[in-house]
Amino acid sequence: MPTTVKLLVNGEWVSSKATETAPVYNPSDGTQIAATPLCGTSDVHRAVQAATDAFPDWANTPAVDRARIMFRLVALMEARFEELAQLVTRENGKTLEDARGEIRRGIEVAEFACGAPALLMGDSLENIARGIDCDTIRQPLGVSVGITPFNFPFMVPMWTLPIALVCGNTYVLKPSERVPLSAIRIGELLTEAGLPPGVFNIVHGGKDAVNALLAHPQVETVSFVGSTPVARYIYETATRNGKRVQSAGGAKNYLIVLPDADLDSTVDAVMGSAYGCAGERCMAGSVLVCAEGAGERFLHPLGESARGFRVGPTDRNAEVDMGPVVTKTHLDRIHQHIENGLQEGADLIVDGRDVMVEETPNGFYLGATIFDQVQPQMSIVREEIFGPVLSTMHTRDLDEAIARCNASGYGNAAVLFTSSGGAARKFRHEVNAGMVGINIGVPAPMAFFPFSGWNNSFFGDLHVQGAEGISFFTRQKVTISRWMDAKRPFF
Repeated sequence: MPTTVKLLVNGEWVSSKATETAPVYNPSDGTQIAATPLCGTSDVHRAVQAATDAFPDWANTPAVDRARIMFRLVALMEARFEELAQLVTRENGKTLEDARGEIRRGIEVAEFACGAPALLMGDSLENIARGIDCDTIRQPLGVSVGITPFNFPFMVPMWTLPIALVCGNTYVLKPSERVPLSAIRIGELLTEAGLPPGVFNIVHGGKDAVNALLAHPQVETVSFVGSTPVARYIYETATRNGKRVQSAGGAKNYLIVLPDADLDSTVDAVMGSAYGCAGERCMAGSVLVCAEGAGERFLHPLGESARGFRVGPTDRNAEVDMGPVVTKTHLDRIHQHIENGLQEGADLIVDGRDVMVEETPNGFYLGATIFDQVQPQMSIVREEIFGPVLSTMHTRDLDEAIARCNASGYGNAAVLFTSSGGAARKFRHEVNAGMVGINIGVPAPMAFFPFSGWNNSFFGDLHVQGAEGISFFTRQKVTISRWMDAKRPFF
């Protein structure tokens, strides 16, 4: 019987009071490897109360001491780098190479947070009026909550918790019930790094646990990453309850190819964007727009690359290009999207449903899939599939391609492949997306820049990472002071 994972509450690994659990699978072979308790209000209250009790002392801990714990965490993660990557691969299914990239990106946020003493500095100005000075300081808010998805079980929690902690907040993490193991390992490493009890806590579960966190009066901030409908719900519910919220939703990212783009590097970049992490990421390129006849050059070699993509188990050092998707339920959902595309008249030029993995036939596999002649009104263009499916459309020129992209309603990322500086400048200026790539398949910023989704890809004002992350997890206090002249008596 698979082991039910524990909660981390006030520095102790404890059992949930929940009676229901959700299965955790190894997607490569379909076996159940753990069970996640579906926590209710009482478990959530225990974790939030522990974080509330720990907050005063942690908030008064010098920023340099909070940063030193983060330095120790970075060292521990570097020492356990391969172990962490293998854990992500085991519970999520992505290739070891993709998992290593995820671990590296998570570590980079912790490295950024190590600069807390400088990042938290305020401003000051002497003599804003004669004899009057003004300064600002940043102070933490209190209990912060992170609600994270299945597709990046290590990186997405690390997007926010290092910054929240070094800013002086305490933290409650609610990871996806499908992938709790990486979150548990983060908790173990934070404890080993010397984080005091109660400063970081973990609860598990589904909608009941989420709703309890959103409504809890002692929670000050909520950070969420997931689908757009849920992101909107999180934002509306949490803000209605007086929380500060950053809520990242889904995406439909457009990759626009002009005829003058370099053939080989563009095909490689499109393959990596569309099929890295099995397409289960909000930065995946899911719509390919061939402008000005570019399809005549690019579509055939792209199809050949997709047909040659090796799909198989990722948990046994196999030489594969792409692993399984996370669950059988999600695989069935992607299959339904493919069927919808066929019924709507799209041309399925590479069918990943035919993939066979003989050594692990019960894994959740789908090969690289490409539709052509897709029209803007089709569901496979309008809806986020979150799998290894690329939809291709054709436009007369770059203007029409940008218009198609801007009409999507999402705004996470948009990419242009070209050798024209003028086209690149026009695209950068006109495209309605928060993260733009020029000859870069996945324009995901590093930790010192914001992860800057727009439109229906983000709900809130301050994004994760970078200076916006510091602003989100602190509030400014302004002091205006005047002192009497030291030569004058006070009485």
